[in-house]
Amino acid sequence: MKKLSLAQRGFVHVLGVLLYVFGVAAFMTKANSWFGETDQDFVTPVAVLMLFVFSALVTGGLVLGKPIMLYLDGQKKKALNYYYIPD
Repeated sequence: MKKLSLAQRGFVHVLGVLLYVFGVAAFMTKANSWFGETDQDFVTPVAVLMLFVFSALVTGGLVLGKPIMLYLDGQKKKALNYYYIPD
């Protein structure tokens, strides 16, 4: 497998986060027509907060997933230097 440069890795992570954000935005714009309007004062804030937490999980996984996997596999030095930019 070809080794990606730091800039290429960053671009791949940004692309993944961008696709996720566009997907969530597309879902939110179409949700009213798919599910209809509801008068649930309690469910809406809970759903938005759960979406916020899930989004933090997804974006954190997209950006930090590989270093965490390396660290847990015992490659601690490689994990800590995954985003290192030499002088």
